[in-house]
Amino acid sequence: MNYTPNDLQNLTFKKQVMGYSEDMVNDVLDKIIEDYSAYIKENVELKDKLALLNEGLQHYKTIEESLQNTLLVAQQTGEDIKKNAYEKADNVIREAEIRAQKLINDANQEVVKIKFEYEDSKKKLHVFKSKCEMLLMSQLELLKQIFEEEE
Repeated sequence: MNYTPNDLQNLTFKKQVMGYSEDMVNDVLDKIIEDYSAYIKENVELKDKLALLNEGLQHYKTIEESLQNTLLVAQQTGEDIKKNAYEKADNVIREAEIRAQKLINDANQEVVKIKFEYEDSKKKLHVFKSKCEMLLMSQLELLKQIFEEEE
């Protein structure tokens, strides 16, 4: 049976002729009551301290959970930023390739145009040369005829 300090204080022993000294028993009981009261007080203080520590622990668990969520959000944000950067880089590369291909196509068209103009100029030069030769030959023929007639 567990005694409370009050139970121990109200406890009485039967007196016998050859028993313990009542004063001695009362002194022992007083000390037990004092110790028992101190243990109860310490137990209450420890329970209060445990409750306070549990509250603190819960607070830190809440902070830890919040930090973990924040870390997850930061990781997801980092991955999103990285993904967007790769997509943007791919878009820039594609656009640069398209512009480069357009420049190449434009340059090829310009080369074809210049080749066509070159060939046309060559033909015109050939025609001009031929006309000049014919003109010179006809002039030479005329000169021959003029000199033959004079002779």
